[in-house]
Amino acid sequence: MSSQEYVRYLTKRFVEYLETPKEQRVKKPKEAWMYRWFGVLPLAFGMLFHRKRRQDRGKNPGA
Repeated sequence: MSSQEYVRYLTKRFVEYLETPKEQRVKKPKEAWMYRWFGVLPLAFGMLFHRKRRQDRGKNPGA
């Protein structure tokens, strides 16, 4: 991403923020910080490990 594209993106976000009424901005729920910073990867890893744990729990370790 070039610096010009980045400036264009930031300007677009800033203008959208300014044009949004305050009441609507307050009501809008915020994204979780983990999703905002890392995207969908934490969710994918969580689902993978949760499924693995469920499969391991069904096995009989003493046999």
